[in-house]
Amino acid sequence: MSLGDREKRATAQLVPPAYDAAAFLAAIIESSDDAIVSKSLSGIVMTWNKGAERIFGYAADEAIGKPITLVIPENRLDEEPAILSRIQAGERVDHFETVRRRKDGKLIDISLTISPIRDGSGEIIGASKIARDISERKRAAERRELLLREMHHRVKNLFAIISSIITLGARTAATPGDLAARTNERVMALARAHEITLPSLTEQPVEVQPATLSQLLSNILAPYDNRQWALHGEDVEVGLEKISTLALLFHELATNAAKYGALSVNEGTLEIATAISPDTIELVWVEANGPPTTEPNQAPSGFGRILEQRIARSLGIDIQRSWMPGGLSIRLLLPRLAIM
Repeated sequence: MSLGDREKRATAQLVPPAYDAAAFLAAIIESSDDAIVSKSLSGIVMTWNKGAERIFGYAADEAIGKPITLVIPENRLDEEPAILSRIQAGERVDHFETVRRRKDGKLIDISLTISPIRDGSGEIIGASKIARDISERKRAAERRELLLREMHHRVKNLFAIISSIITLGARTAATPGDLAARTNERVMALARAHEITLPSLTEQPVEVQPATLSQLLSNILAPYDNRQWALHGEDVEVGLEKISTLALLFHELATNAAKYGALSVNEGTLEIATAISPDTIELVWVEANGPPTTEPNQAPSGFGRILEQRIARSLGIDIQRSWMPGGLSIRLLLPRLAIM
């Protein structure tokens, strides 16, 4: 057998006989996940496949013989005459994104490809429509857009905060090295705070995660021995806009405890308790078993004092300190709305 004969035989095995072509094409249409519909030039549905039943909710016997406007929302009815006009002119409509209505009334986003149907003489007698449900794709795009806007806003805020940290820190730093070290500590505290609100990019839907006061405190205190500190009491969600500000405040408290207070010695302990009322959040920060002290050397000074005062003023926080031998109690009263 020659090479040409073998090619003809292989081709014959792959291509169904001519009398089966119509049935073969019909089977492809029926098995498609997309809606494949044909309609007359007056917009009357002539064929309706299983994909159309699944996407639009109408069975074939409910749709065939009815106007295609059956699935077109009222505010989109002007699309149909424009589409039919293009089809009658012999044009093809590719990937036209629009909205259609299911039998249950739900609106869905779809992508349409519409082509003229011609008879044996080449005359246009109708149109074929292939509709693909792109609702999930559109929702995913909207979620990505929301996430990008949130990240853009958050980065701008962080740059503004870091700029303030550097500017204020430069006024009180003893040396360039001191400025660099303290700035790095505060930036890392901001990073730890924002980690708890970052979304997982491997899961759907992609959303910014909420943060709570307990999560924020835990992240700020994470660098210290977790056997020395504990959180108690009620928890409350913190608004994304307030994460950075509160993170800096708690970082300053933790840094002072690590330098001068309970977290500076192995025996020291830090207990943080919260109580939530409809209007107020009370947070009590109690250090015990720390170095002996007879003066308030854990009070913030220099940049720390300026930063604390600015935060307290911006959020309306009342901060009260009480010193005792080997310990310190700090009581913070926060208006609940200030951190939402």
